[in-house]
Amino acid sequence: MSASLQTPMMRQYLEIKAQYPDSILFFRMGDFYEMFLEDALVASRILDIALTSRNRGSSDEIPFCGVPFHSAQPYIARLIEAGYRVAICEQVEDPKQAKGIVRRDVVRVVTPALVTEAESLIPEENSFLLALCSTGQHWGAAWLDLSTGEFRAAEPEGLSAATALAASIAPRELLVPEQLRHNLPEELACVLGERPRGTVADWVLDKEYAARLLCDQFGVASPASLGLEGLPAALLAVGMILHYLQENRHASLPHLRDVTIVRQSDHLALDPATRRNLELTATMVDNKKAGSLLGCLDRTVTAMGARLLKQWVSYPLVQVEPIRQRLSAVEELVDRPDLRDPLSELLKGVHDLERLNGRVSLAGAGGRDLRALYDSLEQVPAIRVLLAEAASPLIRELVGKLDPLKDIRTLIAQAITPTPPFSLREGGIIADGYHAELDELRTISREGKGFIARLEAQERERTGISSLKIRYNKVFGYYLEVTKANLASVPADYIRRQTVATGERYITEALKTYEEKVLGAEERICDLEYRLFQEVREQTAAQGSRIIRTASALAALDLLRALATVAVERSYCKPQVDDGDLIEITEGRHPVVEAMNLGERFVPNDTRLDQQHHQLLMITGPNMAGKSTYMRQVALITLLAQIGSFVPATSATIGIADRIFTRVGAGDNLARGQSTFMVEMMETAQILRNATPHSLVVLDEIGRGTSTFDGLSIAWAVAEYLHDCSRCKARTLFATHYHELADLAATREGITNLTVAVKEWNDQVIFLRTIIPGAASHSYGIQVARLAGMPPDLLDRAREVLHTLEEDEFEQGAPRLSKSRIAPPKKESRQYTLFEPQGDMLRERLKKLNISAMTPLEALNLLDELKRMV
Repeated sequence: MSASLQTPMMRQYLEIKAQYPDSILFFRMGDFYEMFLEDALVASRILDIALTSRNRGSSDEIPFCGVPFHSAQPYIARLIEAGYRVAICEQVEDPKQAKGIVRRDVVRVVTPALVTEAESLIPEENSFLLALCSTGQHWGAAWLDLSTGEFRAAEPEGLSAATALAASIAPRELLVPEQLRHNLPEELACVLGERPRGTVADWVLDKEYAARLLCDQFGVASPASLGLEGLPAALLAVGMILHYLQENRHASLPHLRDVTIVRQSDHLALDPATRRNLELTATMVDNKKAGSLLGCLDRTVTAMGARLLKQWVSYPLVQVEPIRQRLSAVEELVDRPDLRDPLSELLKGVHDLERLNGRVSLAGAGGRDLRALYDSLEQVPAIRVLLAEAASPLIRELVGKLDPLKDIRTLIAQAITPTPPFSLREGGIIADGYHAELDELRTISREGKGFIARLEAQERERTGISSLKIRYNKVFGYYLEVTKANLASVPADYIRRQTVATGERYITEALKTYEEKVLGAEERICDLEYRLFQEVREQTAAQGSRIIRTASALAALDLLRALATVAVERSYCKPQVDDGDLIEITEGRHPVVEAMNLGERFVPNDTRLDQQHHQLLMITGPNMAGKSTYMRQVALITLLAQIGSFVPATSATIGIADRIFTRVGAGDNLARGQSTFMVEMMETAQILRNATPHSLVVLDEIGRGTSTFDGLSIAWAVAEYLHDCSRCKARTLFATHYHELADLAATREGITNLTVAVKEWNDQVIFLRTIIPGAASHSYGIQVARLAGMPPDLLDRAREVLHTLEEDEFEQGAPRLSKSRIAPPKKESRQYTLFEPQGDMLRERLKKLNISAMTPLEALNLLDELKRMV
């Protein structure tokens, strides 16, 4: 080891670094966090900060770099974003009291999901740490948002359910036991992607150890007290998170007060493909919130309400009564703008109480956080008064949970100045009048500074030196400065301290006596203010359960108000929800598509699904006609109803769905060696295994990824299976270009044929977007290709090939479409006008019509009639 590494400070650094080899160590030295050796090389590159070195040019050269401790958070965030962990090593004793080198220790390790600073968090999204483990028979899952204290656990039934759960959580960091670190099942790995992964040793997966950690954290006698009895895998996952926190936080976590058990039977099941296809929380193209269902619904005004909305969209309900309670609450706010609008204004004054409470509990809150907490709680009394007469049981229940926390508001108002500084160590944070000793010290400090000004004036008068000044620096404290021209006038009682280029610096006994008093007071002020602030923060943290209960109620009120606002602005209706099998929607619309500015009016459509004559709707029609939009809107309207929202329709009756499945579109999964058709078949097989008579299934063009006859055969068999199999006789929307499937309606009474209305005019196709009974006879692929901008001569050739294929024409054993084409001579034709004798009959017909009042469909029918007449 080189001599440079043998210094006491570097030995201390290396000892601590050895305990955290996988983290970048922020080593506190005075006002900076320093990084050394390999950490410095990595950090300087990522943070774009200067890299320097000790003993430059020698064999003992030590590279290092640093960042100011008071502004370290942005640098930490950039390292976390780059995939690194950061260990924060602080001075854990007062340097003034230290004998030898200052004692240092790591106080916390920052990982992607253990960040609690507001600057590193997305306000409207949770920052979950997800722990997954397998006991062979069961999967265990636990997920925690440390910034809010939300802690949940579940025991999914099998790998597919675990994958669906992981997709719904979308964690910021994954935690697995060492045995799964490089052996995560492909299905899970595909959903979780490249998310950062933490690990725990395999020995942590011990039931007794997990139970002990849980009982210590939550103060309960056994895991059964929190509902974990009979859920051994879930208990292990909870233990993994608690162990990980113990290793990396090195402090108590008082805001973690319980674990909520999530049971699959309480929520509508949505697999990853369905979440993606329906674009519930992000779009498929660019993975953005804008353009998704969540983006369409989010009219919340608080971060808490926005996060709760995402939870509701991700976990729709399946119990009728809770859904009806939500719908009744939304209905009252729809009907009562006198409640809805003032509530919106009051909630705009509410900060993120959940995360404020988290920072207070973790001793990370500053003075500004406490004032934000105070400002938020100040809105609660007015909200209680506003909603006191509400009739909805859910709203009344939520109002009952609102705690004004008058004691905490009074404490903060009295203790914390209205505009506290960012730093906690430099004073100015505690209000005047809160603490007698602090007030006395501040008086001394203020009077001391006044004494300095008066003393300067007195000395000028006594010495006759008009340019005499009293100045201050950290080395000498206060001193009198006299220029060279006036040195002859210096009194005998001045004590010279320093010669400078412009003159001399002096002190006097009176100046030093008062300096000690003033500077001592200022130092004591800073120490006392910090101690008083800590006391206020601890008293506030002790009421964390009351704060979080109020925060949860405010979040729910904000969400209900947001759903009511969307319903009013977009003319949504209240759905009737029951346990029956009927889904009946009148003039339904796609909630996202209708909100887009696409240059045409959205055409609403009716839907009826049941277990009798409309169990499977066979939908045929051309591409771009609106089949996929129609099917998705039925699924989204069902889902909206089950989260407790009004729906885009004139009326709707929704029989509860236990699951929604979609098979819409496909793509290769080259990383897993799966073709488009394989992906399609796997997703379809998953649906057939798990669908029930209470499910809603959306299938779009099954079988298109293989040859025509194979695809038609598979699609036909899938449709029959969904209709005939009593175990999975799901309500189904089945779109296809295999027009032969329409024949199934003749042999299966539960299958109904639907098609999309289309009008042809002069070799052009016009999509009317209306779903009507019947089956399509053409797919209009060539017309769609023309709309896409295909070259005209290519389209002519395509028509020739299509005609040949449809006629099945062969000549001398060779298909005619393989021969070079000869353009047929064009037949002369003439278009009559209304101003020739042949137009008399047309003119008489037009006189009887009111063309301006016609619908597009009536106008197109008229054009057809006129064309035939000509």
